[in-house]
Amino acid sequence: MDTGLEHLHSTLRWVALALLVATWLRAFSQRRSGQFTPLQARLGLFSMVTLHLQLVIGLALYFLRDWPAALSEPGAMANATVRFFGMEHLVLMLLAILLGTLGHSLAKRATDPETKYRKHVLYFGLALVVIFSAIPWPFRAGFESYGWF
Repeated sequence: MDTGLEHLHSTLRWVALALLVATWLRAFSQRRSGQFTPLQARLGLFSMVTLHLQLVIGLALYFLRDWPAALSEPGAMANATVRFFGMEHLVLMLLAILLGTLGHSLAKRATDPETKYRKHVLYFGLALVVIFSAIPWPFRAGFESYGWF
């Protein structure tokens, strides 16, 4: 079961990244247009929902793989893989999800279109930076074949 969840989590990451990039690019290019469109609002909503779905799947994987027990072992922080998946990935992705949620929520509450776009640019842009830093890319040492298919 955890292999299927891992594949789903890994595949859904591309959907989340595509939505985040589309949300950010559109907000950046339209920020001075004077009208916050329903399409931009939906992009922000779908980005946030996809991030939350990734969170649920990721937490299921976190506990199915028993990362908390691995972290309690002596010398766990010396092992780059355990440290990355047990702490770094989790904390950074939680931060990114918080930023994405803030981007959608604060833009929804803002009254003028330029402020709405500014919230999308800032918060979804920061979420993208954090996510790109927390993905186990194949060029990172120790992750050459982890999670890539």
